[in-house]
Amino acid sequence: MNTRAASVNRRQAGIALTALAVLALTTACGDKDYASSAAGDRVQPAGQGTSDKGSGYDYGAGSDKGGGYGKDAAGGAAAGGLGAAAKTLALKEAPGLGKVVTDGQGLTLYRFDKDTAKPPKSACAGDCASTWPPVPAADAKAATGINAADLGSVTRADGEKQLTLGGWPVYRYAKDTGPGDTKGQDVGGVWHALAADGGKAGEAAPQKPAAPEADVSVAENAMLGKIIVDGKGRTLYRFTKDNPWPMKFACTGACLDTWKPAEPADKSKVEGVPAKLISTVTRPDGTKQLAVDCWPMYLFKGDKAPGDVNGQGVKGTWFTVGPDGKKITKSAAAPSGY
Repeated sequence: MNTRAASVNRRQAGIALTALAVLALTTACGDKDYASSAAGDRVQPAGQGTSDKGSGYDYGAGSDKGGGYGKDAAGGAAAGGLGAAAKTLALKEAPGLGKVVTDGQGLTLYRFDKDTAKPPKSACAGDCASTWPPVPAADAKAATGINAADLGSVTRADGEKQLTLGGWPVYRYAKDTGPGDTKGQDVGGVWHALAADGGKAGEAAPQKPAAPEADVSVAENAMLGKIIVDGKGRTLYRFTKDNPWPMKFACTGACLDTWKPAEPADKSKVEGVPAKLISTVTRPDGTKQLAVDCWPMYLFKGDKAPGDVNGQGVKGTWFTVGPDGKKITKSAAAPSGY
């Protein structure tokens, strides 16, 4: 009896020890699995989880940083790469901006003030290029209103060729989701919709100051060569019966019905004639008259339009004048066969 009891006790003790060993092994395996799992959360194989290019390159369509411009967005680019081909560019009217350049899908195209056009260089990469996808140079064509010679390309840091317009690198904006959108206009004060020549849409082109209308200039006549004309292009004449020194006016009275004294000229508004030849003389009635090389100048009533020289050689006393102030005695009649 004692022997059997001892045997049972030994068997029970063995079972207990086995259970403890299993429990201990299970606990240890649990700790090991937990540690392995935790390590797996912290360290991941290359190419999974965190991008090799750094955070901010490949935002999903719902990311604020990516501007909703993931792989599936119209014209979008993932990880800061080039966007969709531009196809045929066009000019579309945009409220408050006038005509802006769009791609073949009607999406507005932009330029960046931090880029340069001469030489072309892009300053938008990484996160920037995710929000502002660069437009590829390949398969881009100009439409009416855009000079094909203004299209070009710039090689980006990643070796891709980006479209340029007027030297400026071209982009789309992530938050423009459909044709006609111009949400990228003036973002940060440095992004602008493109004008046809690569300028900023909505920005008035600098106006060249209008050249002052010349009071006296030179015109080319087929028969007479270079002749002096007034501000309206009308031919000026001199009268050989006048005299420059001492001053004598032989055209008075009824003569003035046919030959009108020319208005004085501003010497700062003279083109093609030495200013020193231009002066103003006072007629007997006190009115002022233009003089060239001291000779009073006249307009002929028989000239009906600018360029007419019907007064040339009239009565052998009326002649046009060249840029040197000398009278021109050639005939204004066209030679035979002219």
